[in-house]
Amino acid sequence: MIITAQPKVVDLQAKLFRGFSDSSRLVILSALRDGARTVSELVQVTGLTQSNVSNHLACLRNCGLVIAEQHGRFVQYQLSDERVAQLLRLADELLADVVKGVYECTRYNQ
Repeated sequence: MIITAQPKVVDLQAKLFRGFSDSSRLVILSALRDGARTVSELVQVTGLTQSNVSNHLACLRNCGLVIAEQHGRFVQYQLSDERVAQLLRLADELLADVVKGVYECTRYNQ
């Protein structure tokens, strides 16, 4: 049986996965798995620069993967949905099983 994907759905899925395709965004998302954090906390935890964290948070917010909440003078960022953390956990599990192939893959160069 041939299954044809609806182009708009596939395009949206590809766009969603682009949100996960940058190592800086992934490290930020992973840091947020432990709970809400400010930009300063994310800088400390990730080792990224403040401008880098802020730029990637803007991208993640625009994509709907992260939300921001004002707490006094500070803004705390958190994952928008538990399924984001679940997807990251599933990626960890899958990677553990296919790490050799991913490591040796020459088609997706960094």
